[in-house]
Amino acid sequence: MPEPFGPVEYIVIHFDSDRFRADIVPALNDLLDQGLVRLIDVAAVTKSPDGVVSILETQELGPEVAEAFERLTGAISPLLAEADLQALGDELDPDTSAVAFLFEHVWATRFAAAVRGAEGRLVLSERIPHQVIAEAQASLLAVAR
Repeated sequence: MPEPFGPVEYIVIHFDSDRFRADIVPALNDLLDQGLVRLIDVAAVTKSPDGVVSILETQELGPEVAEAFERLTGAISPLLAEADLQALGDELDPDTSAVAFLFEHVWATRFAAAVRGAEGRLVLSERIPHQVIAEAQASLLAVAR
């Protein structure tokens, strides 16, 4: 990764089935096209109804999904470790799946470089789930009435 670079984040998206659809790819492509993120690596993990874990490359996810990810071929660095993906699969319920992404937040490159230049370092980063924010907003609206 060339310097300077933005923060890198590992995210896992869980699906309640072991069948992947390409529905999320257009939104991902929008982020890439806008230069907001750079996809460093992506891998899919499934757990069959009988508990067998499989780690899949994007081209193994069926023609629709593979076609959607086709434009990313060659741009990805294989940094997600097979042992970590296996551990992710072990945690899945049978007949479910997950996709693991490693993103660089390109939008934050300048800020990250400024922090490093000021000899600062990130000590905490926490993502707040959408449901928590929605419940907090609903609670605030209820009190305001």
